[in-house]
Amino acid sequence: MDEKETKKLFWACFVALVATSFVFGLRANIIGDWQTDFGLSEADKGTILGVGLWPFAISIIVFSLIIDYIGYKTAAYFAMGCHIASLLLTLFANGPTALYWSVFLIAIANGTVEAFINPVVATIYKKEKSKWLNILHAGWPAGLALGALTAILLGDASWKIKYVMCFVPVVIYAAMIIPRKFPVNERVEANVSYREMLGQVGGIGFFLLTWLLVLGVSQILASLNPDLAVKGIVAVIIAAVVAIGAGIYTKSFGHWMFLLVLLTMGPLATTELGTDSWMPDLLGADFTPAQAGWIFIYVSTIMTILRFYAGPIVHKFSPIGLLVISAIIAIIGLLFLSKSAGFVILIAATVYALGKTFLWSTTLGLVSEQFPKGGALTLNGVSAVGVLGMGILGAPIMGGLQDKGIDRDLKAEHPAIHEQVATAPRALPFLGEVRGVDEDKVKKLSEEDQEIVRQVRYPNKKAAFVQVSVLPTFMLICYLVLFFYFKAKGGYKPEELSGDGGH
Repeated sequence: MDEKETKKLFWACFVALVATSFVFGLRANIIGDWQTDFGLSEADKGTILGVGLWPFAISIIVFSLIIDYIGYKTAAYFAMGCHIASLLLTLFANGPTALYWSVFLIAIANGTVEAFINPVVATIYKKEKSKWLNILHAGWPAGLALGALTAILLGDASWKIKYVMCFVPVVIYAAMIIPRKFPVNERVEANVSYREMLGQVGGIGFFLLTWLLVLGVSQILASLNPDLAVKGIVAVIIAAVVAIGAGIYTKSFGHWMFLLVLLTMGPLATTELGTDSWMPDLLGADFTPAQAGWIFIYVSTIMTILRFYAGPIVHKFSPIGLLVISAIIAIIGLLFLSKSAGFVILIAATVYALGKTFLWSTTLGLVSEQFPKGGALTLNGVSAVGVLGMGILGAPIMGGLQDKGIDRDLKAEHPAIHEQVATAPRALPFLGEVRGVDEDKVKKLSEEDQEIVRQVRYPNKKAAFVQVSVLPTFMLICYLVLFFYFKAKGGYKPEELSGDGGH
């Protein structure tokens, strides 16, 4: 493949990623409209935002296992079809259930896009993986900014009119992808066996992937009928059976370093994507929806620019050094956001953006450079665990924590109003029973009482930033382990494959 064709393929992958995050950015700015139209509680919103991410893992894992056999272009065609179908289903949704499934389907499309773009870019730029994966993933914040900007510029137009605009980037990436030729994966070219690829993940890695996937499927079943939900112990047993089978077949528990990276991905995804989902809503205490949207765009633009210039930064600090620095700045940024008010939030948002910018994309670079034998599976597996952890646990728990705080304060300070607007209890992971606020009932209150609900609600929304800061703290500990490991070995060096099975 010549350099001109390589660049065309790269930019086609870039625009495909822009299309996935465009929907994400626009959705984050119309979630309030959905709450009003469909009567969603904060926890309901968390579940909707979560299902917009975690099913991504189903398609990314499935396609990572078979993509070397069916080809990258087949996966691309599947993604295009799912994107178009999901957008149509959202526009014609007539209730929360239809909305849930339309958002689910677009997550499947997004996962399929990620399943082919990451290994393609890692293959065509095998000597500079961290640099080009960072540039590729500049497409994510670029799409977020464009989606949010579209929602703001369309102003008071209905959310359906805004959502129609999602077809634009989908059509563009389809037109760019269809004429392209795709390379053979680096692992396949080096004759690394399928079993050896699976061995990089190993029994423990497959346990984690399977456990999270079963929990995800359980959420789907529970949305149809609560009695169909899979019990926690059953999920563990299923995951254990798969793990034992994978361990026996591969004769591997999984590479310890890869497993450590997997543990960081749920917290990482919640730190970045979970906060992105809630950002416009969480800033509602200090800004109008339009102003909050502009801050969202501002943060996303910073990320886009920095990722485009990631090459020299990665070269100076190494991928693991950059992850350590980014985690520290992300912690500071989140704590700063929780305490800021008014336009000081702009400074806090800038710090937060600097912290989260390189986390996801540099992790992909680290995995692609240290585990090339894992091919598409290890590269995409970390993304799968990230979105599963965030979607199944992170986003609903963020919403549930807000609901618990609002319910507690409203009940203590305004019991009469609480009695009128509180929803029935619902069970959430690690939080037990949570009661939200019924938006339809809030609308029936007097203007004075509605203002009371608002004043109770928003301090609890901002408190979410403090709660999320625990996650990058855990990530920092893991990154420091890797940092000192590489330092003891004489410094960070990428692994390279030869043509004799990678040896």
